[in-house]
Amino acid sequence: MQDEPLSVLLSRLLLAHTIELDNAFEQRMATAAPERPFRVSVVMWSNFLRFVGDGITVGALPIAAALPKARVLSTLGGMERWGYVYVAPPEKRTPPASRRDGHGSARGLRSEWVVRATEVGRAAQERWPPLFAETSERWRTRFGAQAVGELDAVLTEVLAGLDPSTIEYLPIVAATNGMRSEIAGRQAPSDPVSLLALLAQTLLAYTLEFEREAPLSLPLAENVIQVLGEPGLDLRELPGAAAVSPEAISMALTYLARLGHVEVAAKVARLTELGVEARETTPAQHSRVEAAWTERLGRQPLDRLRSAMRRIVDQRDGVRPRLTLGLAPPPEGWRAEPRYIVQTEAMLADPLTGLPRHPMVLHRGGWPDGS
Repeated sequence: MQDEPLSVLLSRLLLAHTIELDNAFEQRMATAAPERPFRVSVVMWSNFLRFVGDGITVGALPIAAALPKARVLSTLGGMERWGYVYVAPPEKRTPPASRRDGHGSARGLRSEWVVRATEVGRAAQERWPPLFAETSERWRTRFGAQAVGELDAVLTEVLAGLDPSTIEYLPIVAATNGMRSEIAGRQAPSDPVSLLALLAQTLLAYTLEFEREAPLSLPLAENVIQVLGEPGLDLRELPGAAAVSPEAISMALTYLARLGHVEVAAKVARLTELGVEARETTPAQHSRVEAAWTERLGRQPLDRLRSAMRRIVDQRDGVRPRLTLGLAPPPEGWRAEPRYIVQTEAMLADPLTGLPRHPMVLHRGGWPDGS
């Protein structure tokens, strides 16, 4: 599909790479503590825990993460609740015996307090970094060193021409602002910059440019509006069609209904006239972004990028896309649990339809496939 938006191709590769890395992390963390830690995505490393290091003040953390303060402090509450970090006065260098007022949330935090990793958090800090190179090496073996090397090279070239944000993963989105990506500065980049970060930074640059003028965020436009037709879909079918969780769909529909793009009646969601207009104008929004990038970069780098991505996406292992080979969860993994198995099986049957058309990074662990 030559006319598929660049963002969809980027999303498929980013999501597949992320899930493969998350699966490996989950396996290694299973033995990291006496009790199984709460399972979180690499998003929580890239945009949060790597900045904690040996300790960072609450006030400095949003600056280091270069993300909106409210979102970072909400993430801090979650990572505290899940046992990866603790928050205490500077002189307190061990987890406090009693929970602070507001534990597990952004409530009651003081800017001079220090965020430190717990035993589980330190185990995660040790296990995440090697996985980036390991996952990339598996891709070189699976798809060919030349194909992955070309993708890495052209992503680097495109990003150099865009002067993008250095945020290493797409930020968590929320329904309060229509699931739009928001950043607040520049992160200190990792060295070396991983293939995962290159994919994420390129997609984030595209997303921010798309959302600058588009009436709807890219996750809503691609994962919900493009899926719904005027006849509508049963609410039970929509998560599978959009390849995101029921919780993500509920958030999206609440916002879209309030905006007047979707109506829900008799357990069926359908586009309104305004929603149909949004769906019909989305291709023009994609064309606008690609035209702007072409003006800045020239046609050749974008053609190379599309070709490099298709070279990987189109590879097949028998009847299935080769992307599938890294997506099977470990037996103890959360994607193998009964409540998620239907979504997982759809992804394994065909990741080109079983993954969302754009990441939907939610606060519930940071899972970028909207789970």
